[in-house]
Amino acid sequence: MYFASNIKFLRKRRGRTQDDVAVALNLKRSTLSGYENGVAEPGIEILVSFAKYYYMSVDTLLRVDLSKLSESQLGELERGYDAYIRGSNLRVLATTVSDDNTENIEMVPEKAKAGYSTGYADPEFIGELPRFRLPFLSGKRKYRTFQLKGDSMHPIPDGSWVTGEFVQDWRELRNGQAYIVFTINDGIVFKIVEDNLKNEGKLILYSLNPTYEPYEVHISEVKEIWKFVNYISSELPEPVIPEKQLIQAVASMKNDLERIKARIGNEITDVQEVN
Repeated sequence: MYFASNIKFLRKRRGRTQDDVAVALNLKRSTLSGYENGVAEPGIEILVSFAKYYYMSVDTLLRVDLSKLSESQLGELERGYDAYIRGSNLRVLATTVSDDNTENIEMVPEKAKAGYSTGYADPEFIGELPRFRLPFLSGKRKYRTFQLKGDSMHPIPDGSWVTGEFVQDWRELRNGQAYIVFTINDGIVFKIVEDNLKNEGKLILYSLNPTYEPYEVHISEVKEIWKFVNYISSELPEPVIPEKQLIQAVASMKNDLERIKARIGNEITDVQEVN
């Protein structure tokens, strides 16, 4: 493990003192010194804090000797193009299989979403999730189904079960496609993705419901990405008004508005004449 040497290397590379980093991470200077010298081991929350601070994955901070990398490799890491983060390396996904060694589709209901934030990599937690099969999906790919709440998915009904295909290599993300994105901060969200990983190490996430503003997430915050496959719901989505019907409705509203304005104008004229 290279955590101690890596955080010291990164701090000096960026020209920061121990006091600077300790204040930024809400640590005592002595605690930070202990981490850098390898006499103290951080907990998972501290590891995540360092990863966010340096815009690198926890895996990279622990497993890669940064001092041995070339300047170009370090530059890629610092721009967020992390081999572990971007998903090009093999990702270990906790999963379950049936008796015939076929991948199950685990279901993550609304009540299990909070637990998923901490148990997503725990085989025991994943093994307790309900599971099912969809015979029309490929048996060679990994799927998972999430129950998603809220109106940001509109016109997909609230409470729908959305199935996604696990994205192993994040370089395969396609702009404008729908994905289930799991981050530690925001949990499980269903969004249209704009890929800005290579330039800024970020994803821009758009809701299907245009009343919600898009927002950015740094790729170091992302833990899993699942490409949208289908959804299951007991409710029908709200009907989309045909364009011709919509034009007629707008024209009718304009006519009604003109009649109201004319009526108000006549009433004002009558009042003026009386006075």
